[in-house]
Amino acid sequence: MKILSIIGARPQFVKEAIIQKEINKYDDIEEIVVHTGQHYDENMSDIFFQVLNMKKPDYNLGINGSSHGQMTGNMLIEIEKIMIKEKPDVVILYGDTNSTLAGAIAASKLKIKVAHIEAGLRQEPKDMPEEINRVITDRISDYLFVPSDYGLKNLEGEGIKNNVFFTGDVMYDIYLEMIPYFDNSLIEKLNLEANNYIVMTLHRDFNVDDPKKLQTILEQVAMVNSETPVVWPIHPRTAARIKTNNLEKYIRDLKVLDPIDYLNLMGLVQNCKKALTDSGGFQKESYFANKEGVVVMPDTSWRELTDKGINLLAEPNEIYEKIMENNNTKFEKGIYGNGDSAKQIIKILHDNN
Repeated sequence: MKILSIIGARPQFVKEAIIQKEINKYDDIEEIVVHTGQHYDENMSDIFFQVLNMKKPDYNLGINGSSHGQMTGNMLIEIEKIMIKEKPDVVILYGDTNSTLAGAIAASKLKIKVAHIEAGLRQEPKDMPEEINRVITDRISDYLFVPSDYGLKNLEGEGIKNNVFFTGDVMYDIYLEMIPYFDNSLIEKLNLEANNYIVMTLHRDFNVDDPKKLQTILEQVAMVNSETPVVWPIHPRTAARIKTNNLEKYIRDLKVLDPIDYLNLMGLVQNCKKALTDSGGFQKESYFANKEGVVVMPDTSWRELTDKGINLLAEPNEIYEKIMENNNTKFEKGIYGNGDSAKQIIKILHDNN
């Protein structure tokens, strides 16, 4: 059996690492890894290559920095060439990127089976590029590996019922695997008190590109910080917008850091009071650490966490109120499986090909 795995963005490297670890347990599976080049972060990658023995991609297409249409089209052309050459039995795709969509279209046209990891997620608004990518990919996938019950309901509501599998979330697999390597050193360096600080991330264009909205967010965060310290590994995009709009005064008293790696971030999360974010992955990672989160978004694809009150959606002007709210949350276990998602996925693919 030959698997061709396509990755293009930072979280997909992480997910591929744990999938690859399971593939390597089978002597009769060959895997070819294609990196489209959509996004790559050297700082985050090394630890996953080291700990999980992830191999370097077999192909690196170097496609990035253009419009959605041009990027997806160029990926489609190059991925098709590789599929014709390698003749895989199954193509593994992750999430909702342009790389995912290009891989799904190329494989389906060549009548190669498509396996979509993180299938069934849905989010408003429906014209988001990510939403378009995930909906189309689900429609043409042969295996749909769903991380939560919510995903099952979404697919069922759309009439997609065949070859749908609740396997849990591979990001939970990764979290459990990496716990021994989490780095707590920033807590002492920043003079933080355990369970008495907020960890914040913020980068979405709809939050940081509008100067008025960004100012409202920063005003709210400054109010939070006056009562509970806020630690903020700041995204370069957000830092640039703050500087351009002369909003530095709102963050002077915050503990603002340059971007940090996964292990330091998880060390901070394990010991924080709450998380404040507009990141898709970080919403779950705070839950993995049994921490409540406030999500600065109008909607989320991880609705099971907001439905259960573990995370709260917040408009920019509601951040202080939501952070200070005491949810008394009971953390339900197993929402994203039991940490064996990758094992289930590869067994299903192996036994059916």
